[in-house]
Amino acid sequence: MLLTKDQILAAQDRPYEDVEVPEWGGRVRIRGLSGAERDAFEASMIGPDGKPSPQRFRNFRARLLAQTLVNEQGERLFSDADIKALGEKSGDVLARLFEVAQRLSGLTRQDVETYVKNSE
Repeated sequence: MLLTKDQILAAQDRPYEDVEVPEWGGRVRIRGLSGAERDAFEASMIGPDGKPSPQRFRNFRARLLAQTLVNEQGERLFSDADIKALGEKSGDVLARLFEVAQRLSGLTRQDVETYVKNSE
């Protein structure tokens, strides 16, 4: 049986994962990006010349985490205004959480490596 439009739109298909962060004294919830959020995140790394821009990679991990760290109701914990402060947290912790956000959002390691390589 094929799905209907209503069934597709009603499906709760955005995965999330609770991750222990001993350095912060608890755990956090990370939810994968929606298709529109992923497109916007990827587009945010492209400069006016149509190529990934090194300047746009500042706080790369914190930018993704600000969009994917959510509370129990699925609401973002951090606004875009909080990205700089979030980026000041431990690089090791951010990298660990980034890998989860990346996996849940369908951003492959190859995607990220391509952005970085093309920004140089």
